[in-house]
Amino acid sequence: MTRTALEARELTAGYGGTPAVHGLDLTVHAGEVLALLGANGAGKTTTLLALSGELPPLAGSVAVLGDGRRRRLHQRARQGLGFLTEERCVFMQLTGWQNLKIGRGRPERALDYFPELEPHLGKKVGLLSGGQQQMLALGRILAARPRVLLADELSLGLAPLVVDRLLAAIRQAADAGVAVVLVEQHVRQALAVADHVHVLRRGRVVLSGPAAELRDDAERIAATYLSENP
Repeated sequence: MTRTALEARELTAGYGGTPAVHGLDLTVHAGEVLALLGANGAGKTTTLLALSGELPPLAGSVAVLGDGRRRRLHQRARQGLGFLTEERCVFMQLTGWQNLKIGRGRPERALDYFPELEPHLGKKVGLLSGGQQQMLALGRILAARPRVLLADELSLGLAPLVVDRLLAAIRQAADAGVAVVLVEQHVRQALAVADHVHVLRRGRVVLSGPAAELRDDAERIAATYLSENP
């Protein structure tokens, strides 16, 4: 039986007491990718912040690896949660190799996912391309062998080929047993690597199902649910 790695029940989260996400239920098992899709302001990042422990829920519960106690992000990181935020999580004045050594895992493991980084690890990260920086950030997290990974808009502002490369690494990590929640604007690419999909609008799930059943509807999903118009 596949183990539940991440579970939220009736999760309500927001800011200053005002909900941005309402009564969200989700379950992610080890080895699965759950894609969260939606327009800007739909509540995707708020959901990840609440799942990570960075944002205390207003109501409901989150359980990470069976632990349903309220935990902060640093505590969940020690439990095995990795969180790639939408800001590029790298130190620009350090070399690529130094960035990897700051992580919790062995730097060499990052190259299992992104071997193309090896010739660039001696350079300061500020000299690398945006795609290389994002590979480095994701590789550093994956090198720590997380059991749960939250990834927020990892493809933001990057070329399609780089997006495909990053999402392939996400799928590779899931196939190795990591439970992944992926926030992504590229609907077709997200559906290609996901197992399940939740589409959010105004903080509520308005469409949910197996990714395999929704792949043929990628354009309709983008036009209907990712538009910022009501």
